Order: sequence, then structure tokens, then C-alpha cells
Amino acid sequence: MTAIISASGLAGDLAAGRAPVLLDVRWQLGGPPGYPAYQAGHLPGAVYVDLDTDLAGPAGEGKGRHPLPGAAEFGAAMRRAGVRADRPVVTYDGGQGWAAARAWWLLRWAGHPDVRVLDGGLAAWDGPLTTDEPAPEPGDFQPSPGTLRTLDAEEAATLARRGVLLDARAAERYRGEVEPVDPVGGHVPGALSAPTSDNTGESGTLRPRAELRERFAALGATPGAEVGVYCGSGVSAAHQLLALTEAGVEAALYPGSWSEWTSDSARPVATGPEPG
Repeated sequence: MTAIISASGLAGDLAAGRAPVLLDVRWQLGGPPGYPAYQAGHLPGAVYVDLDTDLAGPAGEGKGRHPLPGAAEFGAAMRRAGVRADRPVVTYDGGQGWAAARAWWLLRWAGHPDVRVLDGGLAAWDGPLTTDEPAPEPGDFQPSPGTLRTLDAEEAATLARRGVLLDARAAERYRGEVEPVDPVGGHVPGALSAPTSDNTGESGTLRPRAELRERFAALGATPGAEVGVYCGSGVSAAHQLLALTEAGVEAALYPGSWSEWTSDSARPVATGPEPG
């Protein structure tokens, strides 16, 4: 089953009375908040989900900026949004895809069997919008975390040496030339630069599967290979995992990512264009 749905495909489902649970997850690094944009117009029936409070646990020393939420808290947030175990879910954001992919990955990690991302997000949608905020009937989704694999810092370091660890941040952050968020620039030694921005074309939708397979194969990320992904705080890396899934490659997420890695000054840091 594909991890994405096109705007036309979603419109067809809505017109045919097959509406999924729609989650609006508009968010971007550094703001502004997504809720005012949701209030100004969203897909009919969509419920707003806040990335910082619903899709992440409290940040703390040594945990990174967006640690995974607790199962109880995540389950409660999803049930408030109307998520049911037996009903498909479609997530979307403003078009970047990072936040929608974070919601997709978390639901899949927590055991939901049918979750897709609106390819291209709201920017690809040409159907009606509404300012009406629904009051969904509470869902019944009970998370069972661990369906998808995760890495801790030690496992990420090991994978960078023996397998394929992809750094999903912008190339200049990987090289350590600029670091706008975290205290130290550079990358996990042995990791390969694979900016998330290369997953999409000019329209903002994912590149065709054949192109994604070619892109990741050039990095050694092929079906059967041991692959992991990290970014700054585990958000844009989810979009990398979405693209890898479409390419037929299973991969693990390092949720703490660079913000967790650099919280311990004893961990090594590589800079420059080479893995190190």
C-alpha cells in the first residue's frame, strides 16, 4: 500500500463518501504557529493537530527538541482527533511535507494500519476549504508503539559505520557551515548527506518512485540494506522515511537526531562534505 495519496485521489474518496480521518498538521521550523492558518481555511472535516504538543513529548536535557510522545499522551491526542483503528487516516500540512510525515510515521510506529500523506499538502489541493471546526466523535485508537524501528544515539553511531545512516538536513548544515538551531554544526561521523528537499520536485510532490529508488540506491539505501535516518529533531527525517517507503526501502528513525546527539559533548562531530 502506498504511503501517499494524491489530491485528486483524496477528492474522489470524499466525493464517494469514503472520507478518511483528516489531520491538519501545519507547522514549520521557527513558526509561525499552524493553528491560525488552520482557522483561516482547511479541508472540510479536518482536525488540527499540534506537532509540538500532540506529536512530540516535552523537550529536555539529552532528549532532543522533539522526542517521541508517550504512548498514553499520543493515544489521547489521536482519539480526540477522531482517529479509529478501523478507519483510514490522511495527514497533510502546508506543502513542505515534514509535519504531515511526522504524523504519518508516528501513527504507523504506534500500530495504525492505514495512514497516508496528502502528496504536496494543502498547496496541491484545489478543492473547497472551510473555516468550520469539526467536533469529531472520539476515536478508539490505542497505540502499540514499536511497529517501526527506532535508533538511539549508540545504535545510530554503529549504523553509520556498518550500514547506511542518512542525514536529512540541508547540505550546509551537514557540512557544518551553518547551524541555525543547534549549538554545534556538522554531522554524525560516517553519515551521508541526503537532504530531504531532494525528495520532491518543483511542484512540491514526491518524485516518481523510480527516481526515488535511483536517488537512494546511489547512497547505498536499497531494499534489504540496513538504513537509518536522522535530521535536526526527528521531523524532516520522517519525510525521508516517507520517500524511502515509496522507494521500497525499510529504514529506522533516530528520533533524537542532531539535537540529541550534540547534547553530549563527548559524542564526536564530523564536518565537511565527506562522511568522516
